[in-house]
Amino acid sequence: MPANRMTFIGIDLAWSPRNPTGAAVLRGNIGGADLIDCGLLGDDAAIVEYIALHAGEQLAIVAVDAPLCVPNTTGRRPCEDELGRVFARYQAGAHPANRSRLAFDGIVRGEALVAALAARGFVHAPEIAAGVPVRQVIEVFPHPAMVALFDLDRTLKYKAKPRRSAALRLSEWRRYQAYLAALAAADPPLHGQAALTAQDVTALRGRRLKDYEDQVDALMCAYIALYAFRWGAARCRSFGTIEGGYIFTPVPEGLWP
Repeated sequence: MPANRMTFIGIDLAWSPRNPTGAAVLRGNIGGADLIDCGLLGDDAAIVEYIALHAGEQLAIVAVDAPLCVPNTTGRRPCEDELGRVFARYQAGAHPANRSRLAFDGIVRGEALVAALAARGFVHAPEIAAGVPVRQVIEVFPHPAMVALFDLDRTLKYKAKPRRSAALRLSEWRRYQAYLAALAAADPPLHGQAALTAQDVTALRGRRLKDYEDQVDALMCAYIALYAFRWGAARCRSFGTIEGGYIFTPVPEGLWP
């Protein structure tokens, strides 16, 4: 493998601190990475401790599926509209993020995580430069990333939604697992995910299925960071601004420079 070994940490941050947060850790570089750990975390302190444990004082990218900058009290951030214009035809738009919806006791959880990581030397930036070693935290969004990485016509329908049948969700879960397993042959390749992707989702119900979903989505976040470290702006784009809020994601081939 090339030099510049990095840690890539995916965090599927629950909007409420009362719910579990999924986490996944990859270790590698632009030549590929291995899944080192995957699990569930609790409160904000536990999340920061987990990141500190796996990143140490070394180079790392923490990719978080949650709004990390939310200046608006109501409505939507401009980045959600920007991303929606590009990904609406794939059904991969983002939910509106605002402080009225996300704040608990006046604190937006993603913003608090950024502040806690800044104290540990992590820079908050809206883009990842290809092959440049960093210690960074960034907001990502798995659904448009899946569209780009898996060459989908529309997002995978594995999440629980009204009028979405159990049969459809099971079929989409199997597709999702197959795509994640196939990342072993991607560029960059991911290894070590076989046990996670082999999980029989028919054996999971309720909270157990949601816990599995959170861990798999965290793995997706971590892979976005790895992919961006490999390709940077050649295959990825940041919608929005650091001041007004942004979303970073890989984009389909038709949007490459």
